[in-house]
Amino acid sequence: MTDESGGRGMEVFGFFNEIGIINQLSTALLAQCLPDGVHPSHFSIVNHLVRTGDGKSPVRIAAAMQVTKNTMTHSLKVLSERGFITVEPDPEDGRGKIVQLTEAGRAFRETAISNALDRFGDVIEAEHRDIMIRILGDLQTLRKHLDANR
Repeated sequence: MTDESGGRGMEVFGFFNEIGIINQLSTALLAQCLPDGVHPSHFSIVNHLVRTGDGKSPVRIAAAMQVTKNTMTHSLKVLSERGFITVEPDPEDGRGKIVQLTEAGRAFRETAISNALDRFGDVIEAEHRDIMIRILGDLQTLRKHLDANR
């Protein structure tokens, strides 16, 4: 697939279009594995904090998740009410807050991942696993590049 000028623009569009569709489909599968009232976006916040370390400000998490401060405030409220995080005063900035994961939040993530692996395992066949394993490193490289150049 190429554009009319012979460039690779349409290939790039096609690539990101496929990733977007895969994201939508995989997010829908993940949603089936989460407790009622917990959305994939909430899981993503917990997963982000486990992956990159907690103790971050809500604004910093919102920037990483590319959502508004208001959206993040709502999501953090849901996670806090579930006992997955705490939002505490920042000891270095009296006006700021920091988000800390709780043991319940870490356990939630592990359970969600286990449930998702079971659910995805029902859908993904061996040939698809081989494709995923083969391209994972390249996708990680691309993600790091895009993250560094936002």
